[in-house]
Amino acid sequence: MNAVILPSRNEPTTIAAVTAAVDAAMDDARAVIVHADSSDTPQTAECFTATGARAAKVSLINLKRGKGAQILAAARCPQISDAEAVLIADTDTLNPNPAVYRALLNQVRSGYGLAIADYPRHWDEANLTNHLARPLIAAATGHDVPQPLAGDLALSRDVLTAVRQAADALPEPLSGCVDGYGIDAFILLTSAHGPMTSVRFGRPKRHARSFPHLSAIYHEAVPVLLHMTAARNSAPAPLGGGAASYRVADRALPPGRLESMLTTLENLCPFSPSGYDEHLWPLPAADAWRAVASGTPAVDAARRLWPHYTQRVRSWLTSSQYATARQRAQELAAAHARLCAVLTSPGAP
Repeated sequence: MNAVILPSRNEPTTIAAVTAAVDAAMDDARAVIVHADSSDTPQTAECFTATGARAAKVSLINLKRGKGAQILAAARCPQISDAEAVLIADTDTLNPNPAVYRALLNQVRSGYGLAIADYPRHWDEANLTNHLARPLIAAATGHDVPQPLAGDLALSRDVLTAVRQAADALPEPLSGCVDGYGIDAFILLTSAHGPMTSVRFGRPKRHARSFPHLSAIYHEAVPVLLHMTAARNSAPAPLGGGAASYRVADRALPPGRLESMLTTLENLCPFSPSGYDEHLWPLPAADAWRAVASGTPAVDAARRLWPHYTQRVRSWLTSSQYATARQRAQELAAAHARLCAVLTSPGAP
């Protein structure tokens, strides 16, 4: 039996399409779809309930806000306790594809503990993934996962149990981060001790814009990334397999989009010409990792890294608008290699 978890908040326009797509992927009357909703109005839950499906449906409403809180609430549902594989689907997806969901479930059924989607990303997207999450996870664990925060992934029953148990043991404030956007990194890094795989897809996923939520995503995800990568090993793991490959899809931005993104960054963290030189990146990320490995609380280290990170994103957006897709991919791969080299060099904690 398979199960699906759909975390959502105020997404009535996409929940019906994603529900139909995951149901088609499973094509199984014994399957279960759990909708974990914390919307401000009942409309999203009503859309889920009204969507026809072969699988059984469970609607959880009035949940605590936060993607992680929704996923963990669904993970504790007795209706999915016997599921062989559990799919977590991104309900921000605008073009849900049953073939994607089916491929992820099939990988778990074949023996992997976790299977995560690997989509190419547009050059202006995936800033947290490309500049910090992917290279940090690769350097610290030896697992180079192209899209560690993909949002679409499948877990085995044992991994889901491990995730629930690990979440219950977290202290504050990390448990609050995992209740939010930190859940993606938490699931991946909890799974990283066992067999895991990325499933490569050829087209970018279309989804609602995440950039307006950059601050919340960063301050919930990065403490989890720093804490779990620093705690996992006494020293970073050496990487194999050669240089990292980044797939950066090209596109022209709508008029005013880039200016709006740069204005958002300026409002979140005003540019300081002193101390946040983009050429130093990713050394500040390595410093944050080392600080946490030496006992600094991850939330504090993430807060100190924030100005450096926003400057990195600002510099990337400004310079990459004139670059080719190949040049962008090469720049990301070079920064990835720099961080891995720094963290795996002699003397790293």
